[in-house]
Amino acid sequence: MLQALDKNAERWALLVFYVMLVVTMAVEVLRRELFSYSSIWGEEIVRYSFIYLAWIGAAAAVKERGHIRIDVIMHYLSPRAKALLYIFGDMVMAAVAVIAVYWSWETVMVSAKFGSVSHGLRVSMIWFLLAVPVGFSLMLLRLAQSFLRDLRALRDGTPVYEGDKLFD
Repeated sequence: MLQALDKNAERWALLVFYVMLVVTMAVEVLRRELFSYSSIWGEEIVRYSFIYLAWIGAAAAVKERGHIRIDVIMHYLSPRAKALLYIFGDMVMAAVAVIAVYWSWETVMVSAKFGSVSHGLRVSMIWFLLAVPVGFSLMLLRLAQSFLRDLRALRDGTPVYEGDKLFD
């Protein structure tokens, strides 16, 4: 079960938030067009689903090495140099992610302290603000896995995982 969760956790979460976004948006469009009425909560659900999609999607992209990068120089490097460069990039990204988790968690704690709620749903803003620390925490987990995978490739002298090619 842990292997299935490790392999598909982001996919399942992205599917849930994407379906929530699409269904809510479709319902709100139909309500607006057929009944000339829309709700404030529908717009909030779509907005916050999109925010979760973005942050969980960023973690999924780290796992698959799918973030946009300039990789022209990578074609001319040895497997060892590629592994070292990827390790360096993962370390820099991890440092940024640690800072982001810290400061975004600070925002969640301030929201908890003052008990802020969303305008339409009247739900605690903590649930929506958690998207950033959750996304960056998932990113840290995937960066740790990537780091270990790259260290194994460096140790064994095998080609480093570079993600799936888009146009090959």
